Amino acid sequence: MIVTTTWQGKRAFTSVGDSGYPVGMDATAAYGGDGKGATPMELVLAGLAGCIGIDVTMILNRFLESIRHMEIVADGARKEEMPTGFTAIELTFKVDGDIEGFRIWKAIELGHKKYCAVSDSLKADIRYKVVLNGEEVPQA
Repeated sequence: MIVTTTWQGKRAFTSVGDSGYPVGMDATAAYGGDGKGATPMELVLAGLAGCIGIDVTMILNRFLESIRHMEIVADGARKEEMPTGFTAIELTFKVDGDIEGFRIWKAIELGHKKYCAVSDSLKADIRYKVVLNGEEVPQA
């Protein structure tokens, strides 16, 4: 896999990978940027949520008609000292639909342990939470 990242001026960059879709990044004003793109750390969280989300939907494929809505909220805690990498990340799966909570948990566990290359690449402690139809579902 190759991603090419091109400087756009000041602190802005655009990355394009094999998929051909460009991703704009910029620093916040505090770091000399204009905030005209996602920050690299936001993209790390987005990449993690997207990766585990794809895995979960593949694992739950036969139940997808029962799911009306799925949202994954990624909350990352960072070190205070440089480099300020993530120490812990909590992913909350908010799902609405007619599906059993244990199925969602099983898909998350399988995705995390076996399939998600992004979670496998991170040093952070990654934890999950499931909210099904507005109610938190404890891990079985």
